[in-house]
Amino acid sequence: MTEGNFVDYVKLQIASGNGGKGSVHLHREKYITKGGPDGGDGGRGGHVIARANPNLWTLYSFKFKRHFSAGHGEHGSKNRSSGAQGEDIYIDVPLGTLIKNTETEEVITEITEKDQEVILLEGGLGGRGNWHFKSPTRQTPRYAQPGIKGTELQITLEMKVLADVGLVGFPNAGKSTLLSALTSAKPKIADYEFTTLKPNLGIVEYRDFRSFVMADIPGIIEGAAQGKGLGHYFLRHIERNAVLLYLIPADAPDINKEFSILRKELQEFNPELLDKNYVIALSKCDLLDDELKAEYAVEMKKHFGAIPHLMISSVSQLGLMGLKDLLWGLINEENP
Repeated sequence: MTEGNFVDYVKLQIASGNGGKGSVHLHREKYITKGGPDGGDGGRGGHVIARANPNLWTLYSFKFKRHFSAGHGEHGSKNRSSGAQGEDIYIDVPLGTLIKNTETEEVITEITEKDQEVILLEGGLGGRGNWHFKSPTRQTPRYAQPGIKGTELQITLEMKVLADVGLVGFPNAGKSTLLSALTSAKPKIADYEFTTLKPNLGIVEYRDFRSFVMADIPGIIEGAAQGKGLGHYFLRHIERNAVLLYLIPADAPDINKEFSILRKELQEFNPELLDKNYVIALSKCDLLDDELKAEYAVEMKKHFGAIPHLMISSVSQLGLMGLKDLLWGLINEENP
């Protein structure tokens, strides 16, 4: 998936349909010159409905279309014939989409399940025809109800990446390189911070033709929970990942401090993120000789203890199969 096609935040203007007018009609036919009222009801206006589409991965389809209007209900007619209902309009969104009222920031719904449908705006009701208003004292009412108008609303769609494993680390920690090594994804890779500006997804092939989805998400910096750097843009995608993989580069000045900062930012953004299963991987270990690797192994055991941790290199493929084994075990523990 190319970065330019990854759209995860859009604002849409939506409008439901107007209800049709009720009919004012008096029955007339041969030999019946003064028939009673028989005006039919107006049709309901169309709803605006959000619908889950598991085949979508981004909000790219809304990049060039931002206005959605449902059909209007038709007016009632004679012989108590009701007008046709306005056509409902469906807004297909990927799983993991949060829908908010743009003005109030109130969450309307979350689309998280296959085949889920949520009515965002109901169409206006059709007006009742004049036959509803006849009575012994008012036998020929010459009025009917107008249809109720539809409503308009501006909504915000926010997509949170759904993946089995989310990569967490500072810029330039080697997340994109790891994703490229484990999957067929081709993320942008360069030797400067914030190379990755949009999430990248890749499918990791595992043993016996099994697989899982990994997400490379823009790098975190200290203060991200307050919106620094890519801030909330990065952090909201972490919420949907089943397992987190903390990636700390071997050339980091202090691996324990770096890990502590990452955990602190996640906690400040959403304390529930600390409840997720996670693995710590020391990346870029191809830069280390055997002596340094031994020293780092002791240091990692000292700081991280029983936490699953290992040393890897995306370039030399060191430890990648072991990493897959660890992740697969945690994914299936999270989703038995």
